[in-house]
Amino acid sequence: MATIKDIAKEANVSISTVSRVLNNDETLTVMEETRQRILNVAKELKYSSKKKLHVQNNSFNESANIGVVMWCSQEEEYEDSYFLSIRQGIEKQCIDLELEIVKTIRVRGSSNDYSLEALDGLIVVGDVDIDELDKIYKHNQNVVFVNSNSNSENYESIICDLEECSRKVMEYLFKLGHKKIGFIGGVEYKQRFNDDFGLTKVESSEEIRRKTYETMMKKKGVFSSKDIYVGDWSTLSGYQVMKKAIVKGDMPTAFFVASDPMAIGAIRALHEANIHVPRDVAIVSIDDIEMAAFVSPPLTTFKIYSEQMGRTAVNLLLERIKGREVPLKVVVPTKLIIRESCGGKT
Repeated sequence: MATIKDIAKEANVSISTVSRVLNNDETLTVMEETRQRILNVAKELKYSSKKKLHVQNNSFNESANIGVVMWCSQEEEYEDSYFLSIRQGIEKQCIDLELEIVKTIRVRGSSNDYSLEALDGLIVVGDVDIDELDKIYKHNQNVVFVNSNSNSENYESIICDLEECSRKVMEYLFKLGHKKIGFIGGVEYKQRFNDDFGLTKVESSEEIRRKTYETMMKKKGVFSSKDIYVGDWSTLSGYQVMKKAIVKGDMPTAFFVASDPMAIGAIRALHEANIHVPRDVAIVSIDDIEMAAFVSPPLTTFKIYSEQMGRTAVNLLLERIKGREVPLKVVVPTKLIIRESCGGKT
């Protein structure tokens, strides 16, 4: 029987592109010629989308209809490749297991179709309110949350411990001798389903990276709210808020930047102002996106294993569909990647 990998090889495209075309992913941007080539190859190879779940002591169970809910829009995903990496991890694991994602919903995208009833399992990426999600998912407990703790005993969740990671960032900067440390970050939002199943954006409580920064600076007796700069998580926003810090003067000797894209923008602003990184200002961030190693100077950051988070989500969901009743909470560790932007030594 033909697989998605066979189609990708014959059509000379990526496996991910084949999967998204065959599942009518409305967020995929691809030339119509390429889309038609994929469909034609699938037809020629007599590809069948029905993949069975093999279970112990039986040949198969009913086909699993897996859905993915993405918190971010496609534009936001490509601006901050952290969420892109999670989605790719989900897709790659489904491909490896010869499963298909039959529905992808972007709650900050253009789709108005949020029907979930026909799905056997659901992976939710980002901060979507589970109480609201329950209203349209009919209390199905085959749900895995990625990058969000569901605060429910019924559902799986896979998270990076951002509080612990942020604490390590601050401890590292203190270890390097910095006392006047600034913070650059963004505002967190939660998506809520309203009565007609549309979505509204509600600002969440204190963002954990900023909260941890404030707590640790206060413990050291060196906290100043004037050294906090908040934007919208984009590279451009990181650039803009660092420009504000430069104009204000009395610059911190180091910045804890909450995401790599913002840190890259901040470094650009410092370069333009002839402020040397790390001699004048050290930068440490969180994510370790691919670009972090290629910015000048290369970015010191705490690596989050985002693709593995996506792959693990698929594995946990399949276990739930196959009958596991005990919900698991998985905390993925982080790792310090020391590069030149902080002035530290490896």
